[in-house]
Amino acid sequence: MHEVSLCRQLAAAVTRATRGRTVETVYVTVGDLRQVVPEALEHAWTFVVRDTPLADSRLEMHRVPAVLVCDDCGTSARLGRQLGFDCPACASGRTHLTSGEEFVLTAVDVQDVPDTPASPAPAGLTNERTPDGSLSPP
Repeated sequence: MHEVSLCRQLAAAVTRATRGRTVETVYVTVGDLRQVVPEALEHAWTFVVRDTPLADSRLEMHRVPAVLVCDDCGTSARLGRQLGFDCPACASGRTHLTSGEEFVLTAVDVQDVPDTPASPAPAGLTNERTPDGSLSPP
């Protein structure tokens, strides 16, 4: 069951990105051609994160359909169950996928950290933030 392996990698990425903050929801985008069983991925998530700081988080999946575009006539079509890769409009075999192969960590909801009193800035530095969020220069 490769869903367990996917969840292990996903949990490691979320843990690195959130740096100890409490994670509520992990959002992933999964293409229809990824051979991921949604129920198996959700179950694997609960198993993988059990007894970790991610234990109370939930996994939310957004499925992306497999879409084929014809290089000859420009037709765009969703792949159906038949999984044929020829253009449904002109029968050309010159096609390419524009979606359906994704497995992407797209977002993570974390609990807000309560405001803590700011510690004094080292000499010459201020705690004023610039519009881009960085600390202002001395």
